[in-house]
Amino acid sequence: MINLELSRIFYQMADLLEMKEASFRSQAYEKVARVLEFLKKDVEEIYQEGGLEVLEEIPCVGKSIAQKIEEFIKTGRIKGYEKLKKQCPVDIESLLKVEGLGARKIKVLYKKLKIKNLADLEKAAKAGKIRKLDGFGEKSEENILQAIVFVKASKGRFLLGDILPMVKQIITELKELPEVEKISPAGSVRRMKETIGDIDILITSSKPSKVMDFFTQMPEVVKVWAKGPTKSSVRLKGGFDCDLRVIKKQSFGAALQYFTGSKDHNILTRRIAMAKGLKLNEYGVFKGTRQIAGRTEKEVYQAIGLSYIEPELRTNTGEIEASLADKLPQLIGYSDIKGVCHCHTDWSDGAETIEQMARTAKKIGYQYLVITDHTGFLKIAQSMNEKQLLKQMVEIDRVNKRVRGIKILKGCEVDIRVNGGLAVKDEVLAKLDLVLAGVHSSFKIGKEEMTKRLIKAIRNPNVDVIVHPTGRVIFKRESYPIDFKEIFKAAKHAKTALEINAYASRLDLKDTMVRQVVEQDVKMVIGTDAHSSDQLSMMEFGIAVARRGWAEKKDILNTRSVDNFLNYFKK
Repeated sequence: MINLELSRIFYQMADLLEMKEASFRSQAYEKVARVLEFLKKDVEEIYQEGGLEVLEEIPCVGKSIAQKIEEFIKTGRIKGYEKLKKQCPVDIESLLKVEGLGARKIKVLYKKLKIKNLADLEKAAKAGKIRKLDGFGEKSEENILQAIVFVKASKGRFLLGDILPMVKQIITELKELPEVEKISPAGSVRRMKETIGDIDILITSSKPSKVMDFFTQMPEVVKVWAKGPTKSSVRLKGGFDCDLRVIKKQSFGAALQYFTGSKDHNILTRRIAMAKGLKLNEYGVFKGTRQIAGRTEKEVYQAIGLSYIEPELRTNTGEIEASLADKLPQLIGYSDIKGVCHCHTDWSDGAETIEQMARTAKKIGYQYLVITDHTGFLKIAQSMNEKQLLKQMVEIDRVNKRVRGIKILKGCEVDIRVNGGLAVKDEVLAKLDLVLAGVHSSFKIGKEEMTKRLIKAIRNPNVDVIVHPTGRVIFKRESYPIDFKEIFKAAKHAKTALEINAYASRLDLKDTMVRQVVEQDVKMVIGTDAHSSDQLSMMEFGIAVARRGWAEKKDILNTRSVDNFLNYFKK
């Protein structure tokens, strides 16, 4: 949790410095925040092992930032951060949630209209005051009002990527207790839903009071809502609520099925049970008063005439009918990916070198890694130009000689211009093993124009993958409107894959769209969009999206060996 807290603080410091127009310092804090967000080892442990010197070995952490991390570990605060907050007259955290508003625009809004928070922003937009400012206009004002509605609707939800690491940590700690026998997350966390309201954890234990004492006193807990012999509810750092329930052994499977499935899924399974003269609830499957199933989920489903349904599918979107007809998909597994096909290094806006990324990917077990740094006109991502891209290709050849056991491939993530053209010449792109293309600007051009823009890029013979195809950012930006039918048709014809971007705040394509892609027999890749080696772990989130979208191994190209993967794109 300390990693996440520091990550949040450094992201805010980056924004606060951007408001002060200290861009260089701002970028430094943003890079560190991104590294800490998915750093596997607790920074406090790192500090205890070797102090400031070892902290400076973390990617992007220099002496000044290491000192701030040390200060936070020792005191729970960072004076420099508190000073920046006091100097800032606005609630920058809430205002930055509004799509289209960056730190500098927020500064203009404050200077001209004294807008300090979301309420001020909404009031000014409704009064037509924002459109009169330089750099905004009537369309910007309309977009701001739409974005405010979007932000309000997202309140009380959290990214799976923010919650899952904490769930795993809590489960790991509880597992070590001799009093805990079985343990599992439930609810939307177990379904790996993209956003989570709260956390449910189920256990079996012969001494639940000891477990409850331990749970309610964990360092992650900031408030205890309720504590009882079979259920306790707490608030965790980060604002998440978590319930821990103790279940009897003979009912563990039934409880897990009940607390995992969506409400609609559970209603339908109960109806199926009733139709067979049975009763299904969180305690088991009953024939009269006799329990006939409940210890495992598999026996619960079998007792009511269904084959086992994977947690990610339990949303009442056809999975029960498919189970009855024995037509459930053989979902892609969490260990089926053979290669990473979207990542960034310090050649653009990544935190680590090509070699560092390659060695971590090899350690995880990947067979190949495609380096796909930003190229084109995207200044915020420190995009490379064509000359730099050619130099990077030479460097990749060098690293391939030093790092054995994994194939490092040459790629890039090129910007798609408004007219559908690419920001790098075709003759340079033709030298690469894999070309990713994505929209990074002009998101509001309209459905017809955006569709044409993407189709032109899809048809470019050098483009292999369209990344984050709908442009959405969870809690921040909705998908831009496109004609998916035409996109699918063009992608299938051109053998251009569509990406499931696994970055925790993107997850684009989303699960419902993945299912349509599967039905149209268009191929996909799962890309981490990792900007540091620890972020390669986000592949799990992308696989979860694929599973929720009924994707099988055959639908995802980077489940293939490196030769088969590259052969697909030989057009």
